[in-house]
Amino acid sequence: MAIKSRIKGSVTNLQTVEDLFLEELNDLYDAEDQIIKALPKMVKAASSVQLKEAFREHLGQTKVQKQRLEDIFTKFGKKPKSTTCEGMKGLLAEGEVFVTAKGNPSVKDAALISAAQKVEHYEIATYGTLRTFAQDLGMGQAASMLQQALDEEMTTDKMLTSLAIQDVNVQARKAG
Repeated sequence: MAIKSRIKGSVTNLQTVEDLFLEELNDLYDAEDQIIKALPKMVKAASSVQLKEAFREHLGQTKVQKQRLEDIFTKFGKKPKSTTCEGMKGLLAEGEVFVTAKGNPSVKDAALISAAQKVEHYEIATYGTLRTFAQDLGMGQAASMLQQALDEEMTTDKMLTSLAIQDVNVQARKAG
């Protein structure tokens, strides 16, 4: 069954789980690339030193995750296609509103965490799905690499929650 691809006008032919795995892997590869471009803006927009550091750390982690995806493509004998992850594009566009927002810096930091966690949850869902596909395809090493990224994304999400609860949201409430 052919479905409309993420690239306007093209059609993706999904005949096997491997086809689906590669389609979703391409989508995630682009998502990671978009995140790499967005994180420096978030670092600059944040006022909390801890939040700036968290975004910087995640930028480094995201670059490693993108390299892992390239390694998985290589194991398949494929190269990433030029597709656009529309889901990530939308999430980052929403986050850009907070990056450019004016107002109380602490409230803006809370908004940046909110935007970042939406991105993390998208990545958590996608890495988990791809890990399961890799397991189903008997690709143990790829499944392990995807699980590693999934664990990293979950850790980042928990860290952002902790930062929000213990500092950023407290400061934001004081502002109001």
